[in-house]
Amino acid sequence: MSDVIKLISPIDGSVYAERAALDDAAVDRVVSTARTAQASWAAVPVADRVAYCLKALEALKAMNEEVVPELAWQMGRPIRFGGELGGTIERTEYCAKIAAEALADVERTDKAGFKRYLRRVPLGIVMVIAPWNYPFMTAINTIMPALMAGNVVVLKHAAQTLLVGERLAKAFEIAGLPKGVFQNIVLTHQGTEKLLGSGLIDHVNFTGSVGGGRAIEKALAGTFATLGLELGGKDPAYVRADADLNYAVENLVDGAFYNAGQCCCGIERVYVHESLYDRFVEGFVDLTSQYKLGNPLDEATTLGPMAQARFAAWIREQTQEALRKGAKAHIDTSKFEADKEGTPYLAPQVLTDVNHQMSVMREESFGPVVGIMKVKDDEEALQFMNDSPYGLTASIWTEDVQAAAEIGDKIETGTVFMNRCDYLDPALVWTGVKDTGKGAALSEIGFHNLTRPKSFHFRLEH
Repeated sequence: MSDVIKLISPIDGSVYAERAALDDAAVDRVVSTARTAQASWAAVPVADRVAYCLKALEALKAMNEEVVPELAWQMGRPIRFGGELGGTIERTEYCAKIAAEALADVERTDKAGFKRYLRRVPLGIVMVIAPWNYPFMTAINTIMPALMAGNVVVLKHAAQTLLVGERLAKAFEIAGLPKGVFQNIVLTHQGTEKLLGSGLIDHVNFTGSVGGGRAIEKALAGTFATLGLELGGKDPAYVRADADLNYAVENLVDGAFYNAGQCCCGIERVYVHESLYDRFVEGFVDLTSQYKLGNPLDEATTLGPMAQARFAAWIREQTQEALRKGAKAHIDTSKFEADKEGTPYLAPQVLTDVNHQMSVMREESFGPVVGIMKVKDDEEALQFMNDSPYGLTASIWTEDVQAAAEIGDKIETGTVFMNRCDYLDPALVWTGVKDTGKGAALSEIGFHNLTRPKSFHFRLEH
């Protein structure tokens, strides 16, 4: 009997989809097919590999009208936001634009009588273990450059977004991708660990929890597979005294509550200069109060349910702990009728009088709650921003570019923003420090992490 993976919709708790997990024999066939396909795929010119990926992108565009409500049923994002096609297009097209240059040989011409060059060689089989919160874009970050670089890809998607893997597989099928170059699989956690420990996978990219990352590192131990991890986040924002107040409020509210706060680079804590603090909090609370919590299939809904009830329970627990320790809650959750204990429907919350002894300011929330603290200067803000086990992004809100650069140099993070947040620029590397993980995606560095360098050293005269 095969294990059955069930996708429980956050909309109403119904089983939206279920799929049988692959057994060991089926997994062996997947890996064997991938290995066979990789040799011939690597021999395909880069331009042709890129063309296949762009054809798959066109197929995804054609599906989007069906995908948007499907995403709402799977993980709760309101349909009014239109899915993830914009980011998927931007990232794929940028990878396509730089692929040839990023993968080109690097010649060394400073030594007469020799031909010497470095070549980027595909790693082989790349396994992508994708999360549910941005199920297309997080997967695309690795899938597209991996394929363009000559690797084959095996995708194992989160149970919460099972159908996304099938959509991607269909897109590549429509594009005419050769058999075995991209395969979507359904596995249990135990089956995933067994495959990782087999030594048959050459590179793994995982986006998810810190605990999940540790389990994957453990499963891969001794295989020498390379690994990219994007794990937890507790991303801070610092609003300086010279910030454009209204602009900062508008963007930080969106950065905190878009996708019900279920974003690895969402804003989870805000530090505001004392001169702006009261007005900032007032504006932040007012804008937050305007969210409409409800069924994500309703065009009026601006805040959908969290993906699972247990995620909402964690936010409720964090909030209650903060209140017990003296925090102040500014949002009257009774005005959000859909907010009900034991369900994934959770009102947004803004907390002040918080400190770093509270879980809500230290541990990842991954939901619609944010804590705001007053600071007296850049030094104090920097101290708080770095007081975290995580380091994915940090944003500085200021009109002083030099100050942002100087503060940014001292922040322990993978990305520093000024006057924006919660965004991946495909021209820049996406990476983290501390418990946020290791490795890198996007930009030319993303291509380099999906290939290995190989040296060619030819003596021409002897």
